[in-house]
This record gives sequence, C-alpha cells and structure tokens, in this order.
Amino acid sequence: MAQHVEASDPAAIDLLTHGTLTVEGRLVDASNLTLFCAVELDGTAGNAVYKPVSGERPLWDFPDGTLAGRETATYLISAASGLGHVPPTVLRDGPFGEGMVQLWIDTTGDDLVDVCPADAVPEGWRVVLHAHDADGRPAVLAHADHPGVRELAALDVVVNNTDRKGGHVLDGADGRVYGVDHGVCLHTDPKLRTVLWGWLGEPLPADITDKLRKLRFALDHDLGNTLAPHLTAAEIRAVADRTDTLLADRVFPAPGEDWRALPWPLF
Repeated sequence: MAQHVEASDPAAIDLLTHGTLTVEGRLVDASNLTLFCAVELDGTAGNAVYKPVSGERPLWDFPDGTLAGRETATYLISAASGLGHVPPTVLRDGPFGEGMVQLWIDTTGDDLVDVCPADAVPEGWRVVLHAHDADGRPAVLAHADHPGVRELAALDVVVNNTDRKGGHVLDGADGRVYGVDHGVCLHTDPKLRTVLWGWLGEPLPADITDKLRKLRFALDHDLGNTLAPHLTAAEIRAVADRTDTLLADRVFPAPGEDWRALPWPLF
C-alpha cells in the first residue's frame, strides 16, 4: 500500500511535481475548471486539486501571467516566510496541459468563518460586519480568533488577496489552518478583499513580524528569482513594498476607501 503524504511532509512537493495525476472528479462550485485527482509516485500517494490554465476564464484586471501561476507564487511566499499555511502547490503539466497542482487538505468540517445571528456568535470569535438576514433579523459576519487565521489575515495583506472568502479558510484535520484559492492575488494595485478583518488596527504579534522580516530578506535573495516565472517585476516589487509597509506600521491595516473591502459572495 502506498504511503499517504501529508502537507507537512517534505516529500509532498516531489509527489506533486513528478507524480502521476489521475483525474477522479470535478469540483463544480469553482468558477474555473477545478479537478480532483489522485497522485502517486514511487510508493507515495495523495490527493490533489488540479487547475489547468486552459480552464481559466480571462480577467481584464489580471492580464499578466496565469491564475495558476499566482496560486503557485502565493504558496512560495508563504513557504519561504512561514507566514500562514498554504497547501504544497506546484505548476506542472497535467492531463489537460500546464496547471496548478495543490495537495488536497482533509478538514475537520468545522467552520472558521460564518454568518450567524447576532446573539449566537461563537465565544471568542471576531465580529467583522453587522448586517440583517433576509428576514430582517440582526446577523453578523465573524471568524475564529485563532493564530492560524490571524496569520492568513497578514498573508492576505502581503499578497494583496482580492478574494478571501469564508470557504477559503480550512480547519485542517492535522491541526493547521490552511488558506486556499489564491488565483486573484499579487496585483500591483491595492485590491485587498477579505472576510478576515477581525484584527483591524491591532498590533502585529512578534511572530508575524519575524516572519515578515524573513520574507523581506528572501525577496531580495533567492525568492525574487523563484517568483519571476509567475509574476512581473513590478508585482514582485509590490510584494516587497507591502511587506515594508507592514513592518513600518506594525498594525493590521484598515480597508482602503477606493475599493470594496469584502468579497462577494462571502462564501
């Protein structure tokens, strides 16, 4: 029996890069072609999400590169800095051509982001937005006050995530919090849209600051070259600039006034 590879296993990248992909199904809720695959290599195995470039819908405001490349770049940024957890991700050839291949994450099934009645917010959760449901009753958008979610909030600022929906935050069965679906990240213009605004204006914890410093050093060294096949030089420079701003301000930023701060739909 093949050994199942977990996200924390160093063998995961080798499996995703060189393993045999077998398409087993399609995730129909995704806006671009997203396929569920088995992947095997020399006695190791796992499941993966495969998003071929040929199945991407062009976006007028992301004309450079591919969404698959942006997903890969976001993983590389997270992995180089230790900021947040993005499942191991590679760009490779597959059954439908080049695409992003990302290790499938088994989850607990618990929600880390939710819309709930105003009087039923889980204890300790961070409220992001007060609203009313379809029947006019008070409701709130809230998320867990969890270090893993907080790191994803910081990562979203660095990569300028334009679409952090609630369903993109996964409570991994291995105890980690994972962020997925980063195809519309890393634009040069401010476009941050996220459901993770719960720490707005609060100081960055020391561990996040340390990881930002690590990222900034890496961008001036090997990471910049590693990102070059996926991003333009201006986009890589913008990652460095956003990191510099976070390190200078030392707080979670507020939403900008020139664009919508929440994705739609929220999930």
